[in-house]
Amino acid sequence: MSKSIFVTGGASGIGRAIARRFAEEGWTVGLGDVDEGGMAETCAMLPEGRCHAFRLDVTDPQQWDRTLAAFADRTGGAITVLANNAGVPLGGSLMTNGTAEIERCIAINLTGVIHGARAAHDLLARAGEGACLLNTASAAGIYGTPGTSVYAATKAGVRSLTETLDGEWAGDGIAVRSLCPGFIDTPLLDHNASASSNEQIRQRVRAAGLEITPVGDVAEAAWRAVHGKRLHTLVGKTARRMNFARRFTPGRLRRMVGAAGRPMGR
Repeated sequence: MSKSIFVTGGASGIGRAIARRFAEEGWTVGLGDVDEGGMAETCAMLPEGRCHAFRLDVTDPQQWDRTLAAFADRTGGAITVLANNAGVPLGGSLMTNGTAEIERCIAINLTGVIHGARAAHDLLARAGEGACLLNTASAAGIYGTPGTSVYAATKAGVRSLTETLDGEWAGDGIAVRSLCPGFIDTPLLDHNASASSNEQIRQRVRAAGLEITPVGDVAEAAWRAVHGKRLHTLVGKTARRMNFARRFTPGRLRRMVGAAGRPMGR
């Protein structure tokens, strides 16, 4: 049985980069996204016949079931890796975020990941050796900062889900891993769903001395995560520094975050 990976959020950014990295190794790639034009662009970058695109709303569990079954029909009845990558940004303070945008962020970033895991479990188990659920979390899930309250909560949830499923699914032969990137040079950084423009976000990130990591670094980290033993893979200096500070200097980190003060977004 050939190796296969299904990638949500595959129309651009991290999802596209992961798809390209695994296709380079000869894997069959499935893409799931609501952006059909973007998926077509991704498929055009991959070897002919190696990419299958499906319109998928990750908030709909029935769509998950139908989509993964359709992809598995093309890959011998199993899926080696599910890259649970689809996500949306949400900046601004909790009290200025609207109810609809809060619910949308939670539905895509966290509930969608849960739906994907449930839909993929049996197909991953059939793949045997090398089966892996790869969830895209974030440095924001390591320690929340002002202006990211809801987004950070969803990504902390993804980290926690990864840890629990790694234990729950060990007996099924499925590894569960997460990617925890910092600020990545993708379209998600190019807008803020609440208010701020791309320039404002990038300027603030750089003014704070934080690194913007090339998206190719995340794809390489995804390859390592799927084939390695590490539960959480940190990507970029920002994520590594955040994790170090949370573990070894939590008081200093809390003071620094508090001093940062003004939320990104509103």
